[in-house]
Amino acid sequence: MIEHIPVMLNEVLQFLDPQDNKVYFDGTFGGGGYTQAILNKSDCSVVACDRDEHVFQYADEIKQKYGDKFHFSHSKFSEIKKVINKFSYSSVDGIVLDLGVSNFQLADASRGFSFKSAGNIDMSMGLCHENAFDLIRRCTEEQLANIIYEFGEERFSRRIAKRIKENLKQLKTTEDLANVIRACVRKQGKIDPATKTFQALRIYVNNELDELRAVLQEAADLLNPGGRIVVVSFHSLEDRIVKLFFREISDTNPKFKIVTKKPIVPTENEVAINPKSRSAKLRCLENEA
Repeated sequence: MIEHIPVMLNEVLQFLDPQDNKVYFDGTFGGGGYTQAILNKSDCSVVACDRDEHVFQYADEIKQKYGDKFHFSHSKFSEIKKVINKFSYSSVDGIVLDLGVSNFQLADASRGFSFKSAGNIDMSMGLCHENAFDLIRRCTEEQLANIIYEFGEERFSRRIAKRIKENLKQLKTTEDLANVIRACVRKQGKIDPATKTFQALRIYVNNELDELRAVLQEAADLLNPGGRIVVVSFHSLEDRIVKLFFREISDTNPKFKIVTKKPIVPTENEVAINPKSRSAKLRCLENEA
């Protein structure tokens, strides 16, 4: 079993501040790292969900250990209201979201999240309408270029899209796709030239940004007084959505206060132990009412 190291776990617990007899929502269950830490921290309950069916084994383990203190639903986190209602809750005392790709998703070549191995061109986290290869085949060159530019912030998007469409018949694996991208974009610094395109395809396939906007709006409505929303993001598109939402709701609704005036970043020690955490940013919003 692949170990999933929860990013900024100490900081998440600090800002979420789990209390006895409260109810918390973990919208990105993954390997269960946050959920288990919350349940260990206090005598509380956690409702968790994940769109990835591969996490069921982790959910079963935590269910066996914590019993009725833990509930899990195979759902997207945008369905937070439906999920908590399913377990007879109408509101929660805290919400945590880790927007990153988990270690076990990256390690499974068949999922297609990583360009470091020859896997399927999939990139679906679960509950998706299409995978990345279907998307590439369906889109026109212009549509594909726009997706790569908008969701990957890739300035060579048109060049990349043109080369991908020209080599469509040769694309069998993620390694093939990465090599096509590398052949038309020069490497700059330590970042692999395929990184931004893979990010763009993954975000689009999983509708990640719209899902994030939806859950933030629902979360604010479901948060009890004194409760907090804690979000850990990993790239500028996500962080911008969280930052602007927190700013807008705190400006228009006096009961909400931004706890983190600036994003919290991982310590040097954590980055050394878990390099995946290096781009993480944590933001927190509180319902003071």
